[in-house]
Amino acid sequence: MSDEAKPLLIKRYASRRLYNTETSDYVTLEDIASFIREGREVQIIDLKSGDDLTRQYLLQIIAEHESRGENVLPVDVLTDLVRSYTTSAQSVVPQFLAASFEMLREGQSQLMEQFSSFPNPMANMPGFDALQRQQQAFLKSMMAGWGSAGSSGPEMESGEGTPAKDRDELNAIKKQLADLQSKLSKL
Repeated sequence: MSDEAKPLLIKRYASRRLYNTETSDYVTLEDIASFIREGREVQIIDLKSGDDLTRQYLLQIIAEHESRGENVLPVDVLTDLVRSYTTSAQSVVPQFLAASFEMLREGQSQLMEQFSSFPNPMANMPGFDALQRQQQAFLKSMMAGWGSAGSSGPEMESGEGTPAKDRDELNAIKKQLADLQSKLSKL
């Protein structure tokens, strides 16, 4: 198994300090959140007992972000999660959430592919490649934010998004952008 495929092993010492076994240094919860945002899988274990503490620390990261006002989870979702712990829905909720997030990731991937497949008349302009890479990096970071918000927009949620509809919407946006550029050039 390659290093990228293996989870990053974080050990928790008795002092509750977290130790990154790859870089041989101590890390914070924010460091762990950064690893996850970069696409790394992490596994946090207690050094003494060997218990897997990953779930506990991931929940703590979410709680800290929520307490700082970075509200991603609506109150009704949190309420439903609490209810699911005391009802027969408990067994269904994890599978439903996993399937929902998988669909969201697939939808984001397809959207990124659609954006990159449209021919661009500016492609022959000097420096366009660098500009396009920056734009793709921006879109990727924006999509990561959408993924953490738990919503992919109305088209993806309802399954109504079609390539033709997406293309029409993109053409409408391009027209609006051209109109704005025209107005700006007149100023």
